[in-house]
Amino acid sequence: MVRFGIIGTNKITVQFIEAASTLPDFKLTAVYSRTEERGREFAEQYGAEYIFTDLEEMAQSDVLDAVYIASPNSYHSKQAVLLMQHGKHILCEKPVASNSKELADMIAAAKANKVVLMEAMKSTLMPGFKAMQEHILKLGQVRKYIVNYCQYSSRYDAYKQGDIQNAFKPEFSNGSLMDIGIYCIYPMVVLFGQPENVKATSVMLESGVDGEGSIVLQYKDMEGVISYSKITNSYLPSEIQGEEGSMIIDHINVPGAVTVRYRNGDSLQISGPDDAPAMKYEAAEFIRLIRSGELESANNSHQHSSITMEIMDTVRKQIGLVYPADR
Repeated sequence: MVRFGIIGTNKITVQFIEAASTLPDFKLTAVYSRTEERGREFAEQYGAEYIFTDLEEMAQSDVLDAVYIASPNSYHSKQAVLLMQHGKHILCEKPVASNSKELADMIAAAKANKVVLMEAMKSTLMPGFKAMQEHILKLGQVRKYIVNYCQYSSRYDAYKQGDIQNAFKPEFSNGSLMDIGIYCIYPMVVLFGQPENVKATSVMLESGVDGEGSIVLQYKDMEGVISYSKITNSYLPSEIQGEEGSMIIDHINVPGAVTVRYRNGDSLQISGPDDAPAMKYEAAEFIRLIRSGELESANNSHQHSSITMEIMDTVRKQIGLVYPADR
C-alpha cells in the first residue's frame, strides 16, 4: 500500500483520487490546503485522516510515502523539492515546472534523495499511446506528426467579462502552451526525441499569457506541426504520416481509438475507446515504480520531461511569454 498526500483541492485532484482509488495499492492519507477549513472539508469527503496547512510539517510527517502535486504550476518546483528532501516520492501534475531551471532542481533533488519523480502526463501511459508505440513501424519512414488539441477554456468567458482567473495569469506560469500545448509536445518527444529546430507563433492575451499557438518542429527526416488553443474548440483528429501509411488518433490528450490506414486502402484499428478513468494509468505506473524500486518511468522519464520543457522554453522565448518564475 502506498500512502498518498495531495496538494491541491481542485477538479483535477478529484479526478486523480477517483481514478487512483480503483487501484488496490492506493491509499489517500493526507491533504494539504492553505486553509484548515477547506482541507478538513476535502479530507472528510475523500476519507483522508490527516490535514496539513504547513508544507514543512507535511514533508517531515511519517504518515505518507508519496505526494500528488496539483497546485498552480509556479509552485510545483519548490513544493516538490522540499518534499523530496524529506524522502517523499512525487507525482507532479503537468507541466512539471515553470521552466528548465526549475525542472533541473527537481531532478537533482530526486536523484540525491533516491525518490521517484514523475510528471503526471496521463496520455503517454494510456493503452492507446502504448498501441501507437507498438505499431509506429507499420507506417514506414515517418514524415509528419500533425497534432491538434484546441479546447475552449471554461474560464475564458469569465476572462472576457474582466474576471481573470488563475488559468490566464502569468504569475502562476499558465496559459495555452503550458495547459494544452504540452499534450501535443510530450507524445512527440516520447516517440521521436528532441527536434533540431523549433519555430512558434501565438496569439497573446492582454493578461500576459498566450491564448493559442502553433509550432513547427524540424527533425532530420520529418517535421512536427502542432496546433493548440484555450480560446477555440477543434473537432479534428491528430495524425502521424509515414511513407507506407498513416496513424489516425482520435484525441492526442487521451488517445482511445487509434487506426492505421495504409496507402493501398487497408486499415487496422490498433486501439479502441477506453472506459477506464484516464488518470488511472499514471497512478498505476507511479505506484509500480515505488514498489519495484525503480526511480523513473520509461515513457514519463526525466529526459522526456526535460526535452519537453526545453521546447516550451524555446516557444515562450519566441512568442515573448515571460513568467515571474523566469526572473
